[in-house]
Amino acid sequence: MVVSSIKNQASSIALISMLCIANANAGVRHFTFLYEAPTSAPGSIESENWITWARLSNPERSDELAFRHEIEIGVTDHFQASVYVVDWNYHNEPASSGFAYSDSGVELIYNLTNPVIDPIGLSIYQEYKGGDRLFEWESKVIAQKNLGRWIFAYNVTLEAVWEGKDLEECEGEFSQALGASYEFSPRLSVGLEFLHEFVFPDWRDHEKIRNVFAGPNVSYRRGNWFVTTSVLAQATDTPNEADFQWRTIFGIGF
Repeated sequence: MVVSSIKNQASSIALISMLCIANANAGVRHFTFLYEAPTSAPGSIESENWITWARLSNPERSDELAFRHEIEIGVTDHFQASVYVVDWNYHNEPASSGFAYSDSGVELIYNLTNPVIDPIGLSIYQEYKGGDRLFEWESKVIAQKNLGRWIFAYNVTLEAVWEGKDLEECEGEFSQALGASYEFSPRLSVGLEFLHEFVFPDWRDHEKIRNVFAGPNVSYRRGNWFVTTSVLAQATDTPNEADFQWRTIFGIGF
């Protein structure tokens, strides 16, 4: 009986430790093109700043730098909300160049199960963005499993965009993203990300647009801040799509 009690206590302590680790890492991103299932602790506030460089080989289009400034708030043990204060970009094209405001928005994530103690961690995600002749709606299912030092994540996303004068131009996109990250230490992890996109101009599939991107990522965290960077190269040959995308996210908690 004593041995059984000790074993039960040890199991409880191990379970609590794993949960604490999962909660501590909830605000830390191991990926930049995928989301992870855990949500931020209630009452926590975090600032995230994104920069994405898209490299294009089309001479008629320039490279683009896109920026995002986001505030993330933990509302309950299972729910977090974020505000995209501003998304903006810089472009340098033959006809024009300079900085431009893109949009602002809100992001809502509700966590259903835990990636450590449950067979799989699941969350649902909803995003709304509006800006200069732009409205975007995005829904996502986030799956994650932690196995020892490995973190595996999968996202499936449906996105709809309306833009242009009177928002008469529309486009749909279905995408899947897969990522794996290995934690070499509590501060450092390295992994891979894979992104597969199906694009539907005017919600039609006549053009058969398929994009595949893949590449490595690195994440470093210390104290109340983290920085994660990913470089994804295009494995397909889709015109007017980036040959590669380099995204970095810097976050700091308050």
